[in-house]
Amino acid sequence: MADPLWRSRPTDLYGRRDRDRFGTVTWAVGGVFTLITAGSRWKPDMVAPVRRTIDAVITKREMVTPDVVALTFAEPQGGLLPEWTPGAHIDVRLPSGHVRQYSLCGEPGRRTDYRIAVRRIADGGGGSIEMHEAFHEGDTLTFEGPRNGFHLGTCEDDVLFVIGGIGVTPILPMMRKARARGIGWRAIYAGRSREHMPLLDEVLAVGEGRVDVWADDEQGRFATAEDLLAGAGPRTAVYVCGPTPMLESVRIARDAHADAPLHYERFSAAPIIDGAPFELELARSGKVLSVPADRSALAVMLDEDPTTPYSCQQGFCGTCKVGVLAGEVERHGRTAEADDEMLVCVSRSRGERIVLDI
Repeated sequence: MADPLWRSRPTDLYGRRDRDRFGTVTWAVGGVFTLITAGSRWKPDMVAPVRRTIDAVITKREMVTPDVVALTFAEPQGGLLPEWTPGAHIDVRLPSGHVRQYSLCGEPGRRTDYRIAVRRIADGGGGSIEMHEAFHEGDTLTFEGPRNGFHLGTCEDDVLFVIGGIGVTPILPMMRKARARGIGWRAIYAGRSREHMPLLDEVLAVGEGRVDVWADDEQGRFATAEDLLAGAGPRTAVYVCGPTPMLESVRIARDAHADAPLHYERFSAAPIIDGAPFELELARSGKVLSVPADRSALAVMLDEDPTTPYSCQQGFCGTCKVGVLAGEVERHGRTAEADDEMLVCVSRSRGERIVLDI
C-alpha cells in the first residue's frame, strides 16, 4: 500500500505529486522533451525554449516498420550539430508551418548527424503524415533545439526501461548510456507485433540478454502493468515511454512504491485532474467558449478553429502561448509565462472567465 503521507499530498494538473528526493540538474540551455512531455516524481526543472534554428539536410530516409520512418540529417557543410543527451528532442518545423517534437534516437551525443523516427498516425493532427510525405533524402529539414526534460538519472543503479512502440526513440539512447556507465538495468519492449516494433534489432543488440520482448500477437493479449513491471522492486527506477494507457497503468501501479523514482514521457496531452470549468472569451471575434472541467482551453479552441497553432500540448514548447487581456491564469506549463500570457494547452483560468487577445 502507498504511504499515507504520499497520498495526502495534493496532485497537480497532471495527477503527479511533488516528491523531490534529490532534485534534477538544470539543463543549461533549457528545454524539455517530448514527444510529448516528461514527468517524474521529482519536481521538474523550469525550462525555457531554445531559439536556435538549424537547417539540416536529410542524408538517409528509411522505413523501419511499415508505419515508422527514420530520418537521418546533418549540417549541410559537414559541421557539428549541437550537443545533446539521451532523452532529448528537437522541434521540427514542417512545410505547413506547424511544429512538432521528435526524440533523438541515434548514438548518445553523436553530433555529426541526428536521427529521429516518426510513426504515421492517420487520425492524428496531421504532423506525422506530413513528416512521412514531405521529407526525402536531400531535402532540408529545419529544427530548433535540442532540449531535454527526460534525463537519465546519475544516481540510480537499478533501472527498468519500459518501452511501448514508438516510445523506443528516447529510451534507446538511454539504454546505450546505461550500458556505457555500467549500471544495473534491464528493459521490456511491448508492441502489437515484432514487425511493428521500431528499432527492435538495435534494442536487442544493446540489451545483450537484458531485454524482454512482449509481442501482443505472440502472447495473445496486451501486456498489463504487472507484466511490464515484473521484478521491479520498491527502489527500482522506472523509465517509461509509450502510449497513454501504458504510461498511466505503470504510473498508477508504481504508486504502491511512493519512494521509487518514476520518469515518463508522453506522446499526447496529459489527462486533466481536478480541473474546474470556465469561459474563454476571444476578444477579437467576441466569441465566448465554454471549457469543461476535463478539457483544455486548446482543445476547445481547436473545435472552434482547427488552424489554432499548437505543438507539444504539454506546456513546454510555447507554440500555443497567447496574450491575456483580463482574468487570472492558473499556470501549469514548464515554459515561462508573463502575467499577460497563457499557455492554452495546459494553463487554465482561476476565475469564471478569462479574455484572450485573439
